[in-house]
Amino acid sequence: MAWIYLLVAGILEIVWAFAMKQSHGFTRLVPTVVMLVSMVGSFGLLALSMRVLPLGTAYMIWTGIGAVGAFLVGVTLLGEAINPMRIAAALLVVSGLVLMKLSASS
Repeated sequence: MAWIYLLVAGILEIVWAFAMKQSHGFTRLVPTVVMLVSMVGSFGLLALSMRVLPLGTAYMIWTGIGAVGAFLVGVTLLGEAINPMRIAAALLVVSGLVLMKLSASS
Protein backbone atom coordinates (compact mmCIF):
# COMPACT_ATOMS: atom_id res chain seq x y z
CA MET A 1 0.00 0.00 0.00
CA ALA A 2 2.94 2.34 0.67
CA TRP A 3 3.91 2.26 -3.01
CA ILE A 4 0.38 3.20 -4.05
CA TYR A 5 0.42 6.11 -1.60
CA LEU A 6 3.76 7.19 -3.03
CA LEU A 7 2.54 6.98 -6.63
CA VAL A 8 -0.55 9.07 -5.88
CA ALA A 9 1.59 11.54 -3.90
CA GLY A 10 3.83 11.92 -6.96
CA ILE A 11 0.86 12.49 -9.23
CA LEU A 12 -0.47 15.13 -6.84
CA GLU A 13 2.95 16.77 -6.96
CA ILE A 14 2.53 17.13 -10.71
CA VAL A 15 -0.93 18.61 -10.16
CA TRP A 16 0.28 21.20 -7.68
CA ALA A 17 3.24 22.19 -9.83
CA PHE A 18 0.96 22.72 -12.83
CA ALA A 19 -1.59 24.59 -10.71
CA MET A 20 1.18 26.79 -9.33
CA LYS A 21 2.15 27.74 -12.88
CA GLN A 22 -1.49 28.42 -13.72
CA SER A 23 -1.94 30.59 -10.61
CA HIS A 24 0.30 33.27 -12.17
CA GLY A 25 2.08 34.01 -8.91
CA PHE A 26 -0.96 33.26 -6.73
CA THR A 27 -3.05 35.93 -8.46
CA ARG A 28 -5.73 33.49 -9.69
CA LEU A 29 -7.91 31.94 -6.98
CA VAL A 30 -8.94 28.56 -8.43
CA PRO A 31 -5.46 27.39 -9.47
CA THR A 32 -4.09 28.60 -6.13
CA VAL A 33 -6.69 26.57 -4.21
CA VAL A 34 -6.06 23.51 -6.41
CA MET A 35 -2.35 23.91 -5.73
CA LEU A 36 -2.82 24.12 -1.97
CA VAL A 37 -5.19 21.16 -1.75
CA SER A 38 -3.06 18.94 -3.97
CA MET A 39 0.08 20.00 -2.08
CA VAL A 40 -1.43 18.99 1.27
CA GLY A 41 -2.60 15.70 -0.24
CA SER A 42 0.79 15.03 -1.77
CA PHE A 43 2.68 15.70 1.46
CA GLY A 44 0.18 13.66 3.47
CA LEU A 45 0.46 10.62 1.21
CA LEU A 46 4.25 10.95 1.12
CA ALA A 47 4.25 10.91 4.93
CA LEU A 48 2.06 7.80 4.96
CA SER A 49 4.35 6.02 2.52
CA MET A 50 7.34 6.88 4.72
CA ARG A 51 5.87 4.81 7.53
CA VAL A 52 7.05 1.78 5.55
CA LEU A 53 9.51 2.98 2.92
CA PRO A 54 12.97 4.36 3.65
CA LEU A 55 13.31 8.16 3.52
CA GLY A 56 15.76 8.18 0.61
CA THR A 57 13.70 5.82 -1.50
CA ALA A 58 10.37 7.54 -0.87
CA TYR A 59 11.69 11.06 -1.35
CA MET A 60 13.65 10.26 -4.49
CA ILE A 61 10.73 8.52 -6.15
CA TRP A 62 8.29 11.27 -5.10
CA THR A 63 10.47 14.04 -6.49
CA GLY A 64 11.30 12.01 -9.59
CA ILE A 65 7.65 11.41 -10.42
CA GLY A 66 7.01 15.11 -9.91
CA ALA A 67 10.00 16.20 -11.99
CA VAL A 68 9.36 13.93 -14.96
CA GLY A 69 5.62 14.49 -14.75
CA ALA A 70 6.03 18.26 -14.67
CA PHE A 71 8.38 18.01 -17.65
CA LEU A 72 5.79 16.02 -19.60
CA VAL A 73 2.97 18.40 -18.64
CA GLY A 74 5.11 21.35 -19.66
CA VAL A 75 5.84 19.83 -23.05
CA THR A 76 2.35 18.52 -23.78
CA LEU A 77 0.11 21.17 -22.27
CA LEU A 78 2.24 24.30 -22.12
CA GLY A 79 4.18 23.96 -25.36
CA GLU A 80 7.58 23.99 -23.67
CA ALA A 81 10.63 23.15 -25.77
CA ILE A 82 11.57 19.55 -26.32
CA ASN A 83 14.94 18.47 -27.62
CA PRO A 84 17.22 15.44 -27.38
CA MET A 85 19.08 16.75 -24.31
CA ARG A 86 15.85 17.35 -22.35
CA ILE A 87 14.55 13.91 -23.33
CA ALA A 88 17.84 12.31 -22.27
CA ALA A 89 17.69 14.12 -18.93
CA ALA A 90 14.14 12.89 -18.30
CA LEU A 91 15.14 9.35 -19.26
CA LEU A 92 18.05 9.48 -16.83
CA VAL A 93 15.68 10.48 -14.04
CA VAL A 94 13.32 7.64 -14.96
CA SER A 95 16.19 5.15 -15.02
CA GLY A 96 17.21 6.31 -11.55
CA LEU A 97 13.65 5.81 -10.32
CA VAL A 98 13.54 2.29 -11.75
CA LEU A 99 16.86 1.42 -10.14
CA MET A 100 15.72 2.84 -6.79
CA LYS A 101 12.49 0.83 -6.93
CA LEU A 102 14.36 -2.34 -7.84
CA SER A 103 16.78 -1.84 -4.96
CA ALA A 104 14.05 -1.19 -2.38
CA SER A 105 13.54 -3.90 0.20
CA SER A 106 9.88 -3.04 0.89
